[in-house]
Amino acid sequence: MTLRLVLADDSVLVRQGVARLLIDAGFDVVAQVGDADALLQSARELLPDVVIVDIRMPPTHTDEGLRAAQAIRQEHGTTVGILVLSQHVEPSFALRLMSDGAGGVGYLLKDRVSDLDDLADAIRRIAKGGSVIDPAVVAVLVGRRSRVPLDDLTERERAVLALMAEGRSNQAIGDRLGMARKTVEAHIANIFSKLELEPAADDHRRVLAVLAHLRGPG
Repeated sequence: MTLRLVLADDSVLVRQGVARLLIDAGFDVVAQVGDADALLQSARELLPDVVIVDIRMPPTHTDEGLRAAQAIRQEHGTTVGILVLSQHVEPSFALRLMSDGAGGVGYLLKDRVSDLDDLADAIRRIAKGGSVIDPAVVAVLVGRRSRVPLDDLTERERAVLALMAEGRSNQAIGDRLGMARKTVEAHIANIFSKLELEPAADDHRRVLAVLAHLRGPG
């Protein structure tokens, strides 16, 4: 089944360029809009599988896109997946996006558009109810925690954590990093131990657990 997408970005060039890439990748871009109000209307009328939205949109260019994404989630639940594409690493926005714990959401940097296979894979996982967080955002969140600095994790563990945050399964992590599934499981056990997290089988819960811990008190 071809996934139906609504794309929201105030830059016409970015919007049309991303739309063309997604169409070439086999998606059906049913609407392209330039502001949050048009995004809300398109989501309501077209009920796409996933909406892809920039955070900063007219009129104030602050967090209109994020607020529109949250409104779509409140109105449509997990029926409509949400992928936020941002030009900047803004961890607090990622945490706001995933705060309801329902799945079917993602936060990626626009640089990810240059890797079409990864972007397409992320959209498909979000449509299925998975969660995707850009590894760069996770790295910033880890680095902000003085009690659990990024240096506590080995290079291999950081790579595994980044793929965990993208919502990938243990088998997918192993395939990506060229290691056996048991080795991946051992790395994850070490990560959970260092970050003081309880293991969880569900990929989405793993992402939420990592983010909740990295968020810290307050």
